[in-house]
Amino acid sequence: MSNTGKVWAVGAMNSRRFLRERSNLFFAFVFPLALILIIGLQFGGDAAPRLGVVDPGGDIAGIVSEQLAAAQLDITIVRSDDAGSLVERVESTDLDAAIVFPPDLDDTIARGDEATIGFTTANTTAGQQLATLVDDILARALAVPTVEQLAVERGADPAQAAAAAARLEPTLARIEVATVTTGDRLFPSDIEGYDVAAPSTLVLFVFVNGLAGSYALIQSRQLGISSRMMSTPTSVRSIIFGEALGRLSIGLIQGGYILLATLVVFGVNWGDPLGATIILVMVAAVSAGASMCFGVLFSNPEQASGIGVVVALGFGALGGAMMPIELFSDTLETIARFTPHFWAIDAFAELVRHDASITDIGTQLGVLGLFAVGFLLFAAWRMRIVLTRPGRA
Repeated sequence: MSNTGKVWAVGAMNSRRFLRERSNLFFAFVFPLALILIIGLQFGGDAAPRLGVVDPGGDIAGIVSEQLAAAQLDITIVRSDDAGSLVERVESTDLDAAIVFPPDLDDTIARGDEATIGFTTANTTAGQQLATLVDDILARALAVPTVEQLAVERGADPAQAAAAAARLEPTLARIEVATVTTGDRLFPSDIEGYDVAAPSTLVLFVFVNGLAGSYALIQSRQLGISSRMMSTPTSVRSIIFGEALGRLSIGLIQGGYILLATLVVFGVNWGDPLGATIILVMVAAVSAGASMCFGVLFSNPEQASGIGVVVALGFGALGGAMMPIELFSDTLETIARFTPHFWAIDAFAELVRHDASITDIGTQLGVLGLFAVGFLLFAAWRMRIVLTRPGRA
């Protein structure tokens, strides 16, 4: 068998060994999607705010309800006659807020007495948005009757006060509150939570499973498979490349699954398909090379796998897989550039957030390629020392 054939044979064996472990399937395919779902729900901004309303009727309550329905937030209004049940739903975050109008609101305002409108908000971003919106709408709805009542209290004729207040009502529409963003946005306005979470989670878990699988190379040495291969016309590089090929195929399967699943289930826009595919290949290659390094640096499979997971998580956090690089300080961002995670996530960010093409991410791909080659060459050099050292496996 040629060296190429041996590389493919070792790679296939490594892949089968990984896929036979059911726990590997959970952490490679189920857990990443669950994490993306949690992060996307936490930071996604596409869900319509949910507002519970108790509206017994009346002019003021009707005006507020109409303006809430016409608001740009695309509010989902849930009407009920039971204020207590709405408050309970807000406490459980089933609703973002609830507003309760008293049945005698119009009469109370007309008499000039103080009226109490119940409003409860959940500790959510949508809840805070609804609180601001409701305050603004109530101020507008109560402005005319409040002005009318004040005029009457100061001796004006009720009919004349009502007419004057009515003439002032159109001026309320001239007061607009606009929110603008100065400078550059952290993320483009059309980017959702899943678009940010999916690429970083893909990179993180391909590396985690890659380094966790470093035990396979150690097991091959302990079982004498590597030594027996060395006794045949098989080079150390063929052994390392074969083992790495197995890890590469697993990384490609896992990463491809995450990419396609998030595209179908969460609607993640991965940008240029060719660019995303090549980034995935490079991430899997770097992960495979790093796995080989751990496989030749340790002699205990459990130790290599455990430390590999810790290192993968640590470098993932440092490289922007757990928090967007845009939130890093300048110093931390400079340090992050020494991790392959940074370059992979940055390349995905260019495709997903800035509609870049493969020609725009050449630098990132080049750095990832250097990581992969460097790891594999080091592993091959170290593997030769390990296999030729007397009394060592």
